[in-house]
Amino acid sequence: MPQVSSQEFERLPLRVHTCLTGVPLHDVWAVDLPRWRAGVTLDDFLQTADDCLLSPSRLARMLLDIRFFVGRFFGWDRELEAITSKAFATRLSDTDRSRSLIPAGTRYGFFRVVYRFENEQLIELINWTVHAAALSALVETATAYRFYLAVYVCNVSRFTPFYMALIDPFRTLIVYPSLLHTVRARWNQAFGTVGRAPHHTS
Repeated sequence: MPQVSSQEFERLPLRVHTCLTGVPLHDVWAVDLPRWRAGVTLDDFLQTADDCLLSPSRLARMLLDIRFFVGRFFGWDRELEAITSKAFATRLSDTDRSRSLIPAGTRYGFFRVVYRFENEQLIELINWTVHAAALSALVETATAYRFYLAVYVCNVSRFTPFYMALIDPFRTLIVYPSLLHTVRARWNQAFGTVGRAPHHTS
């Protein structure tokens, strides 16, 4: 479940590239998924998995629990009203809003939905540490699917770069590999059969 280059990601025909113009792309991850059948969309996958694709492993969950405990203690996870006017959802066009399968601003765990299209979902988080967004996308090829997870981060204070440097080793070594492993497992559970080779269609 490797990180991929920003160049590969930015070549994809995704709305996020224009929606988040000027927002720093922190990193991009991808996992290849078997093409059990054609025509599966990200929305299909999310609904099949009850919107719980990115469930972490026990170790990753423990690290996240520690982070949230510290966040509650220091008040890091309170939403910053001062910058909610800069929420990424304010960048949406009327067409984006009518096309989105979930209304902008809908709660999504610790995040809020910016938009969900058939094969692309953007969610955002605004608190005292970061203004961040996570983009999920599903791309189908002739022989496989590729699931992308991209992270964007805006500074909300001088503490943001320090905070990201502090958590990056845990993100890159434990949390994101665990999340993408879960994506593959849920994909195979939803669309595949253990021990049966994937059926390729043209």
